[in-house]
Amino acid sequence: MNSYPQTYPQKPVEEQTHRVQSLTDCQDSSLYLKDNILKIKINKKKINIKIKNKKNLLAIPMSIVILTISATTEAKAASETDLLKLYAHSRIVSMEQFNCFNALITKESNWRIGARNGSHYGLGQMRNPKYGRLDGFSMVDWSIRYIKGRHGSMCNAWRFFQKHNYH
Repeated sequence: MNSYPQTYPQKPVEEQTHRVQSLTDCQDSSLYLKDNILKIKINKKKINIKIKNKKNLLAIPMSIVILTISATTEAKAASETDLLKLYAHSRIVSMEQFNCFNALITKESNWRIGARNGSHYGLGQMRNPKYGRLDGFSMVDWSIRYIKGRHGSMCNAWRFFQKHNYH
């Protein structure tokens, strides 16, 4: 395991000042400080930043290092499936019960509102043709109402489904 705090690879001391060496002649050639100019090399592009205020001298290079090294992920819009799951979870407060409901709907329709299997429609694969014409949020409400009425809870319905392959 790594131990913390970790230090940047550096020479022990500068000969002239007898201080621990900083970013002046560090081993990473893509970022260094020379004569109050921060020199950065990113993807063969060279950037020079003149440092005017010495108080925040370390904050600038550290910010750049963190921004260039840290992984960034692209923001993605929520899918219809995500919104339906979030809606279902708002109706089923217990995480255990929601997980059972999620497993059941995933098995039945993989959260596709247009799913059809013979005379069974939508998220919960119900037989009522009107159910097949509902929007996804109404399908969630109908499915919850049906499951509570028939099985008492989402987990009871999931256990029944696992034994009989229908609910």
